Amino acid sequence: MIGSYARCVTALLCLAGPGVAPAAVCDCDNPAGPVAHYDFDHPDENDVSTERDQGSSGTPLWLVNGGGAMRVADEAYPGAGMALETRQVNPGRAGNDDWKAGVFEADGVASLAAFSAVDGITLAGWVKPTGHHPSPNSTTEDPDDRFGAVGLFGLLSGTSEGHLVRALLEIITVNGELRLVALGRRFDDGESLLLVADGPWEALLPIGAWTHIAATFDFDNGTMALYRNGVALPAAYTSDEDRWQVGGEPEPDMSSPSLPNGIKIGGSYPQNTQERNPFNGRFDDILFYGRSLGPEQVELLYARYGAKPRGGLSKVALRVQPDVGLGP
Repeated sequence: MIGSYARCVTALLCLAGPGVAPAAVCDCDNPAGPVAHYDFDHPDENDVSTERDQGSSGTPLWLVNGGGAMRVADEAYPGAGMALETRQVNPGRAGNDDWKAGVFEADGVASLAAFSAVDGITLAGWVKPTGHHPSPNSTTEDPDDRFGAVGLFGLLSGTSEGHLVRALLEIITVNGELRLVALGRRFDDGESLLLVADGPWEALLPIGAWTHIAATFDFDNGTMALYRNGVALPAAYTSDEDRWQVGGEPEPDMSSPSLPNGIKIGGSYPQNTQERNPFNGRFDDILFYGRSLGPEQVELLYARYGAKPRGGLSKVALRVQPDVGLGP
């Protein structure tokens, strides 16, 4: 029993959620440990416009245009610290002043190598809309034109110019309506696959309220899933074609071997060369995993923030059940 408990405690530590040591300081070989984790409570000692990564990669995150002022006091869950605020700044003028976050390297971000030739990815985090969406399109002269999407957070592809992604959570126009989606691309030069959550996005991410969302990308099996507050959302693909080309040999099916060109949060182009799809709201505890977590693992992740998971199990009960942990 002691051995089982210890294994499960290790799995919980590797989740690197609130109130425990992050995976970066856990002696943890669990592949579900977050590669990147941003809680916006760890500014760089020499530059408050940079957030230190609490995951295993140590990838610094840029707080673009707003710097340290983008950290705001707003608890996403009991005991949370600061949150990240992103927003459109001047909707009527073409420029590069929107508040957003991310990192970008045209030749790939070396510290994100864990997302190269990977069979799965998971994105998770807290989101709170605070303004109107979609925002006016600041790249056109038409005052009535609006962007066709609202940027949440994602991992850039290996050929990205700051917009194209390998894995993304976003609000995108689908059949004339904005919907919450997961968008994945297995090959840098391949097609993307889109999974669309049922119902209006405003009901899933109500304005002025914190909501935990997650998306899993299983490149080997050609599937994705969307979650809200630890529970899988009803959702449908926009195509039944094999867009990720997972049919047949060789196996397993992996993503492109290239390094991701970065991360984007609250809008595209983290290198600040263009404005696209700004999010007016706040984020907290954004996690990037180099593996596709299962439903029980996503539920466990959400439960660790103090919420009661499905089935009525307490956090203590979950801790002593190693089968609910995050082993390979």
